[in-house]
Amino acid sequence: MPEQKITTFLWFDHQAEEATRFYTSLFADSRIVGVQRYGESGPGEAGSVMTVVFELAGQEYVALNGGPLFPFTEAISLQVNCEDQAEVDRLWAALTEGGQESDCGWLKDRYGLSWQITPRRLMELIGDPDPARAQRAMGAMLRMRKIDIQALEDAVAGGDGTAPAS
Repeated sequence: MPEQKITTFLWFDHQAEEATRFYTSLFADSRIVGVQRYGESGPGEAGSVMTVVFELAGQEYVALNGGPLFPFTEAISLQVNCEDQAEVDRLWAALTEGGQESDCGWLKDRYGLSWQITPRRLMELIGDPDPARAQRAMGAMLRMRKIDIQALEDAVAGGDGTAPAS
């Protein structure tokens, strides 16, 4: 298999191994590929985890224990294209545990990494060729935290798209 040309590199304070074990438990075709440890020359404590190479849904990432200098911000997020509401609900529950909900399908997990939990149907509805339907879907999505596919469908059909609190 050819080497991935571009790899996302995630800077953690000290939780790289813990975070990657958690992330790989959530997605099929995911695994920890390798762990590299700091040596005597540092800069981390000798023997402690420096990097973890891991795959999520077949895509490679690297997690670094680099210290508290660079925390995550919402300026970068991982978007997950979900097949259905059950997948949205499962990932939302797992990733918000110890984390924080945000608006429009965004959340911050317990490690501070931002995610967008996006049902494929959302993208179809906001891309509807009928501008009025697309705008109703967008308006409904903007009022949600976790995306509710049925509320989006109702909004597009002419309902108000108000999702129950999640």
